[in-house]
Amino acid sequence: MAKPQRAWQRMLSGRRLDLLDPTPVDIEIEDIAHGLAFVARWNGQTRGDWPYSVAEHSLLVEQIFTRMNPAQPPRWQLAALLHDAPEYVIGDMISPVKAAVGPSYGELDARLTAAVHLRFGLPMVLPAAVKKEIKKADRISAWLEAVQIAGFTVAEADRFFGAPENALLAGLEIRLRPPVAVRADYVQRHAELLAACTV
Repeated sequence: MAKPQRAWQRMLSGRRLDLLDPTPVDIEIEDIAHGLAFVARWNGQTRGDWPYSVAEHSLLVEQIFTRMNPAQPPRWQLAALLHDAPEYVIGDMISPVKAAVGPSYGELDARLTAAVHLRFGLPMVLPAAVKKEIKKADRISAWLEAVQIAGFTVAEADRFFGAPENALLAGLEIRLRPPVAVRADYVQRHAELLAACTV
């Protein structure tokens, strides 16, 4: 009889997250922040002395989303911050790899996203309009990253991610920082948004 494959990961918090059947009670923001602060975007192919982490990217996406949607309630800002949360356990795959892996990656991502959302008081599935705005902010962040640290020309970034409105880019700059600093900022921003959701 074949030994069953292990489908869970032990977190630094002590939680044991089942990747195939994740439950909200096994999700902690400190685990998410820690994992995302050590996951490099662009497969690490970026300029600088520090990798550009998914945690830093998530902070930027939330900032862009809020800039684009100043009247949206804090819960959707929280959703923007958490948009890549599953990557704390499944890593960040560039789009070509996701396409090669196929629908199984999307299914795993959706299960983890639903558990994360439930853990922090968000709906399992976001409203389509909110999801669309978060995706738009995500693409603007990708454009900035591509041009500022990933070696793309503006023309290439425009072709792959769409040319963003200049007003949305004002004052935005990619920051490369040590994981410990990014992790702390991610946890702090999460706490601020969670508190604002309960007011």
